[in-house]
Amino acid sequence: MTRFGLALLMILVIQGLVTFSEAQLKMGFYDQTCPYAEKIVQDVVNQHINNAPSLAAGLIRMHFHDCFVRGCDGSILINATSSNQQVEKLAPPNLTVRGFDFIDKVKSALESKCPGIVSCADIITLATRDSIVAIGGPTWNVPTGRRDGRISNFAEAMNNIPPPFGNFTTLITLFGNQGLDVKDLVLLSGAHTIGVSHCSSFSNRLFNFTGVGDQDPSLDSEYADNLKSRRCLSIADNTTKVEMDPGSRNTFDLSYYRLVLKRRGLFESDAALTMNPAALAQVKRFAGGSEQEFFAEFSNSMEKMGRIGVKTGSDGEIRRTCAFVN
Repeated sequence: MTRFGLALLMILVIQGLVTFSEAQLKMGFYDQTCPYAEKIVQDVVNQHINNAPSLAAGLIRMHFHDCFVRGCDGSILINATSSNQQVEKLAPPNLTVRGFDFIDKVKSALESKCPGIVSCADIITLATRDSIVAIGGPTWNVPTGRRDGRISNFAEAMNNIPPPFGNFTTLITLFGNQGLDVKDLVLLSGAHTIGVSHCSSFSNRLFNFTGVGDQDPSLDSEYADNLKSRRCLSIADNTTKVEMDPGSRNTFDLSYYRLVLKRRGLFESDAALTMNPAALAQVKRFAGGSEQEFFAEFSNSMEKMGRIGVKTGSDGEIRRTCAFVN
C-alpha cells in the first residue's frame, strides 16, 4: 500500500471511530443541551407517584415492550394516523399498557424548557427508573442519547414481545433475540412483584388449559380455586384486574420469587421459570437471598435492556410529540 493510501485509510478509520464514539449512549448526554432534563423527568414522576403508585408498574411494562420491538426507540408511543395503519400500540400485548398520557406530560415539560432536544425514548427510560426508585425499588444508571424511531409495526409487537402464556423455550428464544440470557429473564420477570394483570392474560390456566375445560396442573390448586371463585369468574372476563404479587403490588420486593416457588406465579411464563434447571436455580437464589443483592442484579439487567437496539447519532429523530413522527 502506498504512503498516500495508508494515510487515507488512517483518516477513514479515525473518522469511523469518531462517528462510533459520538453515536454511543453516555451518562449526562443532555448536560450541555438541556442541563435540567433528568431533574425535570424526576420532578414530574415525583409529583404523580404518591397519588398513583401503580404508575411504576405501567412504565416498566411500557419500557420492556418498547425495547423488545425495534429496540428502545419509543416506537410503542406512536399513534396510527389512518384507519388501516397497524402500529405497536394496537397489538394485543400492548392494549393494556398504561402510561402514555404520563409520558406526554413529561415531554411537554421538557419541550417548554428545551424544545426538540430530549427524545421520547430517553423519557420512557428515565421515567421508568425514577418511578421504580420512588416506590422504594432499585435505582440504576441510565445513559442517555437514544433517538426516536419512525416505524411502529403491529406484527413485530406480536412476534417479539414475550407472552404471558409463553413456555421456557419461547421465553429464552425471545430474550436471546435481544441479547438477554437466562439470568436476565429471571431478573426482569421479577418486575412482576408490582402491578396487576387482566384475567384474560391467565384465565386459560383456570378454565381451559388444554382445551378440555381443565386447570393448569402447574398452578397451585388452592390459589386457582380462589381466583376462580373470587376474581376471574369466567374465561370471558377481560376487565377484572388481579394483583401479580398479592398483598404487595406496589412494593418492590422478593415475594414474587417466593410465590413462583409455591406455584403461585400468575402467568404460565412465571411457572416456566421453574421448568429449567438454570432458571430455577436463580429463582431459588433470589427467593432466599437479600433484597440488596436482588436490587443490584436487577439494576444491571435493566441497564442492559435499556441498551437494546438503540438509535443514536444521526439515526432516527427527536420527536416533537411522542405520539407522532415528525
